[in-house]
Amino acid sequence: MASSWAFSKAEREAVYRALLTRRDIRHFRPDPIPEEVLERLYQAFHAAPSVGLTQPWALVEIRERATKERVFALHQKARARERVLFQGKAQQVYDRLRLEGLLEAPLHLAVFQRPVARSLGHHTMPETLAYYSVVLAVGNLWTAARAEGIGVGWVSILDPEAVARLLGAPPGYRLLAYLCLGYPRAWPDEPLLERAGWRRREPLLRYRERFP
Repeated sequence: MASSWAFSKAEREAVYRALLTRRDIRHFRPDPIPEEVLERLYQAFHAAPSVGLTQPWALVEIRERATKERVFALHQKARARERVLFQGKAQQVYDRLRLEGLLEAPLHLAVFQRPVARSLGHHTMPETLAYYSVVLAVGNLWTAARAEGIGVGWVSILDPEAVARLLGAPPGYRLLAYLCLGYPRAWPDEPLLERAGWRRREPLLRYRERFP
């Protein structure tokens, strides 16, 4: 018998559609995101589970062009350092890739893990503050954004300490994600890196009981 807590078939299909069609968006329209939509996204973010109910996250909104340009400059420096790790054809493909939408996106979100008081659950695995807490909150926001037709791009080619200094982060605050948000110019059918020929999606590694 189906659980009374289960979603209807239409609701389940909507949830899976949002999950399976999320993309890392790089091209944005300039239209601002309405404040009421942002509030729904933040509500989804803040509803995420967290180890010991610590809620160890903090958000910084970036809307000013001048700040975006300073972050973009940090990205360019980081990209130049990463580029030299690749050679030959791989470097040529890398040069063609659009790896950020920093100057197009109407909104940036810097997501920090903040220090928390002693609490249960994270002393044997302290990384759960980052992964079972802050990153899950990012996943919540990303899924909710997809349902709203809003694109999210995660910019990982950045020096997190440099961004933290730029944004005046207090001591102990750790940048875990830098996100671009906005309405996309198009919604790609497949991930950017697959379309560009960088890599193909691999089968899920799944074992029973233990590794063979």
